[in-house]
Amino acid sequence: MTAFAAALDALFADAHLARDVVYTAEGGAPALVRAILRRPDDVIGFGEARIWSETTRLDLRVAEVASPCPGDRIEIDGEAFLIQGEPARDRERLVWTVDLRPA
Repeated sequence: MTAFAAALDALFADAHLARDVVYTAEGGAPALVRAILRRPDDVIGFGEARIWSETTRLDLRVAEVASPCPGDRIEIDGEAFLIQGEPARDRERLVWTVDLRPA
């Protein structure tokens, strides 16, 4: 295990940064995984207009979720979301970042 992987394991184990969520692949069984939730505001340019929107992003460890896909379901504290768009992996290929939308 690399030092970077060990540091990520510590971050995902931290109760202040990460939480348990239920991940369900489309057509699969629910699984309890650790995730880091981020809800940044995005400002998107559209022509001359700037549009503000709330977003929900989640970081998942590749070790727990091998290949998340659009349409897979995530439950956070009883609230259901679907993965939208293509998930992206970090440079070290250890963490998926997924965009979510309410289910």
